[in-house]
Amino acid sequence: MPAVPVGREGALPAPAPPRLCSVSVSVSQVTDIKGVAGLAADYAQLRAIAGNRLPFALHDWHLAWCRHFLNYDPHIEEEPRFCVLHEAAGRCVAILPFIQSCRRFGPLRVTSLNMLGADPAITEIPTPLVAPGYGALAARAARDLFSDRGEWDWIHWSGLNEELRQGLGGGPRLSWQEPLSDFVLDLPPSWQEFKSLLKRNISESLRHCYNSLRRAGHRFELQVIADPADIAPGLDRFLELHRARAELRNTVIHPDRFASQVSRDFLYEVCGRLARQGVTRLFALRIGGEIVAMRIGFVVDDSLYLYYSGYDPRWARYSVMTTTMAEAIKYAIAAGLTSVSLSPSRDLAKTRWGPRQVDYASVYETRDRLRSRCAYGAYIKARGTVTPVWLRRLTTGRVWQ
Repeated sequence: MPAVPVGREGALPAPAPPRLCSVSVSVSQVTDIKGVAGLAADYAQLRAIAGNRLPFALHDWHLAWCRHFLNYDPHIEEEPRFCVLHEAAGRCVAILPFIQSCRRFGPLRVTSLNMLGADPAITEIPTPLVAPGYGALAARAARDLFSDRGEWDWIHWSGLNEELRQGLGGGPRLSWQEPLSDFVLDLPPSWQEFKSLLKRNISESLRHCYNSLRRAGHRFELQVIADPADIAPGLDRFLELHRARAELRNTVIHPDRFASQVSRDFLYEVCGRLARQGVTRLFALRIGGEIVAMRIGFVVDDSLYLYYSGYDPRWARYSVMTTTMAEAIKYAIAAGLTSVSLSPSRDLAKTRWGPRQVDYASVYETRDRLRSRCAYGAYIKARGTVTPVWLRRLTTGRVWQ
């Protein structure tokens, strides 16, 4: 029965009544890494029809994440709780990759279900993989499965497209959050046409990048590293440049996202895995034989996702990061790709290119009992505040080293 809209809650209005799919499906649950590894064929089948071109929805990403981040904090018990839907004919139509996290505070046990990606900004857009037309059914099936087969205090539904958002309906147990916004460039057939559509400020910035290097007598080339054998050495240099950028204090602060060993180990494995699938690209700007700027990219179907970057501060006055990004866009156009994702977070370095904004909804659903509502209330109160370590584990799940 369709849910009834109940008006505005949190940051988003209550969605319209969802359309429920009439076909019958079987629902199963995967609760260990071996089971996640066994879903490779389902991921491949589903990705062909789901239209989700984010690298964070790929099987290799989810498997590598479980290998490195699952149960990283000894104070937290975690396990996969992937909800998988198949049609009667056997076709996979939805994979919702939830992770169950259990924390104990004396006699108190707090359990949450979160979309895979509770890490230090490594998985930029945690998202499920759902075939068109199955959003409402997938949301209902996951709710029923979790209610019947386990204890939980709240569910964090994230990375939701409009269909899944509608499928969750409305109600007092839902607390809508500000959406996570990605910024996407739609690519024309040629670089010249792309440049003609740019605003004046970015056009002038591009001219400065190229002219400043030319006037100083510097020649550059873009090396695109994609061979699996070259990925690890390329990442060695990337991490040096990423760390150097993070250490700068006279410009916009960019945290070192790979400061922890577990994050670096994950990066090497996931980029290596995806390189063997033809997905990973390391865009390296070379000047005088030296790599001075890099950005990681992932090609999924006909879309390029631009991930983290780094550069040598000695070359900052030449805006080498802007040059690297421009050359990566040129590469995407020449390769016949149709879009480039500039990744989440609104900042001038992205918006000046004139991208369209793609929003992914996020909502917390609490269980209808006093203990769960109190636990969720403590979680919300502690988020974003200076808190003791024991309480920070409630809000983030981990204390990263």
